[in-house]
Amino acid sequence: MTQTKSTHSPHSYDFIVVANRLPVDRSVDAEGNPTWKRSPGGLVTALAPVMENNDGAWVGWHGAPNEKIKPFDEGNMHLVPVPLSDEDVEMYYEGFSNATLWPLYHDVIVSPEYHRTWWDRYSLVNQRFADAATKIAAPNATVWVQDYQLQLVPALLRVARPDLHIGFFNHIPFPPAEIFAQLPRRAQILDGLLGADLIGFQRQSDANNFLRCVRRLRGHSVRGSAVHVYDDAGLPTHISRAEAHPISIDTQRIIDLAKSPKVQARAEEIRRELGNPETVLLGVDRLDYTKGIAHRIKAFGELLDEGRLSVGQACLVQVASPSRERVGSYLNLREEVEGLVGRINGEHDTLSHTAIRYLHHSYPVEEMVALYMVADVILVTALRDGMNLVAKEYVASQEDQIGVLVLSEFAGAADQLRHAILINPHDIDDLKDAIVRAVEMPEAEATRRMRIMRRHILSQDVTRWSETFLRSLKKDPTRNEA
Repeated sequence: MTQTKSTHSPHSYDFIVVANRLPVDRSVDAEGNPTWKRSPGGLVTALAPVMENNDGAWVGWHGAPNEKIKPFDEGNMHLVPVPLSDEDVEMYYEGFSNATLWPLYHDVIVSPEYHRTWWDRYSLVNQRFADAATKIAAPNATVWVQDYQLQLVPALLRVARPDLHIGFFNHIPFPPAEIFAQLPRRAQILDGLLGADLIGFQRQSDANNFLRCVRRLRGHSVRGSAVHVYDDAGLPTHISRAEAHPISIDTQRIIDLAKSPKVQARAEEIRRELGNPETVLLGVDRLDYTKGIAHRIKAFGELLDEGRLSVGQACLVQVASPSRERVGSYLNLREEVEGLVGRINGEHDTLSHTAIRYLHHSYPVEEMVALYMVADVILVTALRDGMNLVAKEYVASQEDQIGVLVLSEFAGAADQLRHAILINPHDIDDLKDAIVRAVEMPEAEATRRMRIMRRHILSQDVTRWSETFLRSLKKDPTRNEA
């Protein structure tokens, strides 16, 4: 996106990102003073250059409840903290966002909870984020709102500032109309999203689901990707478009780390620590019920039971980063996964080898790339996932091009990485056969598949994603509607 530097007040900005969290983490230096460090995520990597070139600001929560801090600068980004109380975190974030919307949008793998007080707080907090963005937006500024926690913000911005160019990106799946229809306040959510000029989704199927919901539940006219939005009096107000813009990764950073002698040495060390098995299988996930971790572990255990794999020949490393540990369904999942791991290891471990190395930790990206390099096979068995960037990071890390990706067809990455071994993770027998096929795949075939997938990842990185979205946001919606 190319813009001319503005000449307006230094307290207003031409490009604004609105997200649940700020793109920085707080730490304490050697003298005990608090400092801020840029977060390593791909979203920050993609948007920081746009912000630096276009007089940008980022609106979000700084991560600590019951604390108000003033706006501040970090590098070339202006950061505007939005305060959240303990009750806000409990009801807006843990409640409506992650116990109502998250399970509903992930095909009701776990039953959503519906509480009117959660909705009231979600609305209140969304208004707070919208107000913060409105106050600092320059005339005709571009505002890009991120993800399911802030679905009401686009319409709130449009009411307050109709001059703005408003984008929204949904990082998680969007459910079919039959599932979305269960949501109380469904009309308000759809109206909130339709405040955006452009709504981005990970997959075309997600965009199609949204358009069907708009047509069925709101009665708006839909032509191709364009929604003709009307007010309560039946008068047209604007055109909102829904498009697929699949997110990607900071590909070059992963490649550079994979070439690092320090990371390469760590990869060799990890393999020795595992007892130098013939095949290392890897799972990397947040400990979330959408990721299919239990299905993966069960399949691996059955392969050991049946003698199709053996300890020493194969080892499964499962990284399960802690996630939402105060939510009951996540506590139950942890108990289930750790129970499965304990049983399988108890039955199959030897004195020199472990069947499953289970790691309930978060790791820096350098350690993750080393693990990717060790893994002969990676298992991405999500039951439902917006994208799954682990699959793309693994492909980027395979400089030798011989790793094998086993990938759920229910992850957004399956649309781009068609040369993975695609599986239905609900079918344990199918998953078991895919694991054996991956372990036994000839090197020539593995190389061919990985070369094709790496070519895609190299050409479609996270910077390309942001540029493509912002370019589409500036298009005239009255042209080429179909």
